[in-house]
Amino acid sequence: MRLVISFLFFFILSTGVAQKKELTEKEYLELQDKIRFSMNTNFDQGLKYTNQMLQSNNNKHLAFANGAASYLYQLKGNRTKSDQKYALALSYLSKMPESDEKSRVNSYLYNYRGLTEWKRGNFSKALGSYQDGIKLSTKIGDVIQVVKFKGNVALLNEEVGNYELSIKILKQNENFLDQNENLYEKEQFQNAKSNMYTNLGNSYEGYFMKNRTKTHLLDSAAYFYKKAITFSQKYTDNKITAKLSLGNIYLMKNDYENAEKVYYDVAFYAKQNSSEQFFQVATYNLGDLYYATKKYDKALVFLKRVDSISLKSKTFDNSFFKSNYIQAKIYNLKNEPELAYKHSKIYLDAYEKFESKLRDEAVEVNYKLGVEDLGDEMLNIQEKYKYEVLWNKALKVFYVLLVVGIVFLLIKNIRDKNKAHKKMNALIEEFKANLEKKEHPEEIIEAETAEIEDVTFKKENANLTIDEAKENKIVEKLLALEEKLEYLNADFTLAYAAKKVKTNTTYLSYIVNKRFGKSFGEYSNELKINYVINEMITNHLYRKYSTQAIAESVGFKNAVSFAKSFRKRTGVSPAQFANNI
Repeated sequence: MRLVISFLFFFILSTGVAQKKELTEKEYLELQDKIRFSMNTNFDQGLKYTNQMLQSNNNKHLAFANGAASYLYQLKGNRTKSDQKYALALSYLSKMPESDEKSRVNSYLYNYRGLTEWKRGNFSKALGSYQDGIKLSTKIGDVIQVVKFKGNVALLNEEVGNYELSIKILKQNENFLDQNENLYEKEQFQNAKSNMYTNLGNSYEGYFMKNRTKTHLLDSAAYFYKKAITFSQKYTDNKITAKLSLGNIYLMKNDYENAEKVYYDVAFYAKQNSSEQFFQVATYNLGDLYYATKKYDKALVFLKRVDSISLKSKTFDNSFFKSNYIQAKIYNLKNEPELAYKHSKIYLDAYEKFESKLRDEAVEVNYKLGVEDLGDEMLNIQEKYKYEVLWNKALKVFYVLLVVGIVFLLIKNIRDKNKAHKKMNALIEEFKANLEKKEHPEEIIEAETAEIEDVTFKKENANLTIDEAKENKIVEKLLALEEKLEYLNADFTLAYAAKKVKTNTTYLSYIVNKRFGKSFGEYSNELKINYVINEMITNHLYRKYSTQAIAESVGFKNAVSFAKSFRKRTGVSPAQFANNI
């Protein structure tokens, strides 16, 4: 009996130990590729592949598998599990003997950590991981990994608004990739090119969003997205990403027919490949398209579907918040204030949090990008003045003057900022008051009635009189022009407006002066400037426009006259107003 029990115990123990096995190098590399491709769509499938690799008893395999699992768990939103897996990856890495292979695995871990920090919004930490990974990969001559790291660095620059630098890095990286094509397998090279062209398209698109007058940037973006699609025939996820982006370019160019076709195509592909993320983005883009074409009810169908997908998966990404932004605008147009308020609050709460974090991360990223050059510069200065003791006194005087100058500039800057803030706060309060008036139209009606009565009482003293009913009709038509934003046209002159409201210039000039207490030119300019202030307060993209672009958007013929009118109204320049918001 004891012999039987001992045998069973030995058998169970042997079976447990036998589960761990040594993967062949071919099996290891095949699982690596499967894990990487699963990261675009099917995270659970990726974790199944990492679990297969975890059956190995090789420290290299265990380190890679845990590092990859760390990023996959972050993609699933499980931060705790992600950190646990990364700690395990480092522990297995430490057991490996010093070698190029250890450095290679370490560079993979740097990449996964960088991706994880990026997903968390910690761009500066992600950049640090990529910079360390580049040094390590360069040291062991791992060209393929260097290309990946530099691509990620370019995308980080794009994320924080350094579009020109991103494009420069990507083009250098493309040349580097072409020069080393012989190191890649054919499909691997095509995948790398596909990613490269998609990233270039993204950077040009982002650059346009920052400089809307440079429409040629959209053509560049479309060119690279089409090239990405060509190189992505065997890579469904890459193809969907590039097509989705190309649809965005069509939308920005007002080519709604082609944009709609692309978005439906992407939604179909995403559904076929069980990619909830791509399906959600395509759905949002269709909602955005129908909003742009004023098909509001159709837009709401798609935007509500975005909300439903987000709530179901509990992933509240950018498309979810932008969906609520558009829904708020639609409900405002449909005169449904409660729903407009509900959706605008969801958007604004997220926007404030995201923008604040993004600003901080952008500063950190830009600091890290320059920190090595700065360090070299400091070393050179130190060496240069090492034995020049005689300069010390001169330097001290210089530093004192520099400090005094800086203090003076800081004090002046603070005073200017305080002045600008006071002016801005007053304008924002005025803006809020106008919104409240819109929510209580009966108060406006009462005020208008009182004004009309007052006008009637004083009518005898007017040099020029008009039939009251006719006068009210002209004012009503003028307000209708305001509602349609006619005043944004460059040709919105007294003659143009008089023709629109079907009266002559003399009567219209008289009514504007009487009702609004200003000349027609002053009235027109004030409408334009108020529109700009409104957009700057509510639209973060509008604040990024150049002064010339803003001037053109509201019908000013040149930036100088616009800036003069803007400063007269606000006390600060358009750039100062935007920066201080």
